[in-house]
Amino acid sequence: MFEKALELIKKYDTIIIHRHSNPDGDALGSQIGLKALINENFPQKNIYIVGDRTRRYAFMEGWEPQDIPDETYRDALAIVLDTSAKFMISDNRYTTAAATLRFDHHIFCEDICDVDIVDSTFESCCGLLAQFALETGLKLNSLAAKSLFTGMVTDSGRFRYDSANSRTFRLAAFLTEQDFDPNEIYCELYADDYRNIQLRAQYTLKIQFAGDGVAYIATEKEDLDRITTEYDTDAFSISRGMVGTMSDIRGVDSWVNFTETEQGILCELRSKKYNINPIAVKYGGGGHAKASGATVPNWDTAMNMIEDIKSLHRGD
Repeated sequence: MFEKALELIKKYDTIIIHRHSNPDGDALGSQIGLKALINENFPQKNIYIVGDRTRRYAFMEGWEPQDIPDETYRDALAIVLDTSAKFMISDNRYTTAAATLRFDHHIFCEDICDVDIVDSTFESCCGLLAQFALETGLKLNSLAAKSLFTGMVTDSGRFRYDSANSRTFRLAAFLTEQDFDPNEIYCELYADDYRNIQLRAQYTLKIQFAGDGVAYIATEKEDLDRITTEYDTDAFSISRGMVGTMSDIRGVDSWVNFTETEQGILCELRSKKYNINPIAVKYGGGGHAKASGATVPNWDTAMNMIEDIKSLHRGD
């Protein structure tokens, strides 16, 4: 599966690594990890990472994107990570590269690169890259292993989601053979500011129950503006960061966090039991079987999404 990918990496002296916008731990972990992996095995190559900035995972070493001129792409290989659709890629200059390569673990949506390696059986893109390193015999260093492990941990819900399987733990063991302390990662992931704890408490009180095992939170634009100002946060952190508020409620099997922005209503869909991905796709989104996202134009459409999830639960 990885032969063509390794050939491309060996062929190009300049490699530019992309990922999706509003990066999570897996997007950044795969980006940092792949750069460190290539640098360790091919130190003569020029490797760059690009994309938008984040605050949530700023504890990760080497996360900051680089500013590079357009001409850098002329004779370069662009690698796209952890991205299922073109519109999600941060920095569309990847299309101007001499060659393109993708590693992704989401449910397949469309062809993006010259070589697309897409396997949705992996819990994370970082897990896919760990398998790439293992199968090709590429040497890991501590930064590569630590970054890939971080992405595996975050995208598997600390190894709680059912996407984590025996291969996940074998690859985690492979990564932890390198010299880094997993406890440092967990301390960063679980540590939080008191203000954020207060914010989560507010969101707990916003939970609404739609019936049939479905819950949701709805944040209108005016309320979002107040919250982002008062808590010095942003819409993405609210949309992605607060969806887990509903994850452990007994009797709730699927839930959605709706966040109204200038671009539309961001929808983060999650489920313990059901494949909600087709519903996300119906509304122009995508993702995984039990964790997907979409953006809808108005609240009527958002409530239609809730009705679709309720129908899924009933088996209609």
